[in-house]
Amino acid sequence: MAGSAAEPPVRVEIREVGLRDGLQNEAPVSLEAKALLLDAVVATGVRRVEATAFVSPRAVPSMADAEQVAALLHRWPGVRFSALVASLGGARRAVAAGITDLEYVVSAGDGHSRANVRIGTEEATEQVAEVAAVVHDAGGSVEVIVATAWDCPFDGPTPPERVLRIVERACELGADELAIADTIGTATPVRVQRLIGAVRDRVGPVTLGAHFHNTRGAGLACAVAAVGEGVLRLDASAGGLGGCPFAPGASGNIATEELVYLLQDMGIETGVDLQRSIDAARLAQDVVGHLVPSNLLRAGDRKR
Repeated sequence: MAGSAAEPPVRVEIREVGLRDGLQNEAPVSLEAKALLLDAVVATGVRRVEATAFVSPRAVPSMADAEQVAALLHRWPGVRFSALVASLGGARRAVAAGITDLEYVVSAGDGHSRANVRIGTEEATEQVAEVAAVVHDAGGSVEVIVATAWDCPFDGPTPPERVLRIVERACELGADELAIADTIGTATPVRVQRLIGAVRDRVGPVTLGAHFHNTRGAGLACAVAAVGEGVLRLDASAGGLGGCPFAPGASGNIATEELVYLLQDMGIETGVDLQRSIDAARLAQDVVGHLVPSNLLRAGDRKR
């Protein structure tokens, strides 16, 4: 495959997204519960955490306390906290609250873009310039996440060229990093290899991450495929919580503890403690009040 990495990497960074993607489809939980979960995920050793989202509280009630969550983050020095935004207004709110590392989402599927942010893909892409200006003026960085990169719940399969145009234009408009997201969990390893390889060929050395949902059971296999294509940062959620409120049928992310287990056994360092990740998943389950998808939480680590 074009763009394939010759050797597996020595280290892959995991960004914990349980506080945002993991909780956005859940009934709102208390700020105290979020603080406990933040403490648990930071204790695992992760050094990048997506803490919240500055989006419409009417559309996503579980993220209505974004400013209050931001005010807690000073408790955990040494962690790079970020927030997701979907508009220029969200970026301004985040910066005002003290979070200057932002993820701005552009949906490759026009139908999902209109359901999610009420504008089409092209208009959302062009807003990267304004979002990047706000973030850069505050001394921060902006990552553009391309959602529905493989399939859209409204439009069907996403033509790869749409994704390539978005990432190329996002870089022209000021994106510091990129991520490719399988929002509805339909990707398979071969499709991941093809698209990630094409993206890397198009954008060159820009830092590239990946975000997979495990809706159809292929999330971890897709993560390994992405690492094989040179992706060095993967998103994951404690317990496998997650889902998109604007994508019918979308379910949870790959579970942080399962990803750590897999990469660890492949000889790839993450800097994340597996047992503490299992503990964080158990707490996430307690916080939301129902069973989480993680198989590893139920089975436990194997005896070594």
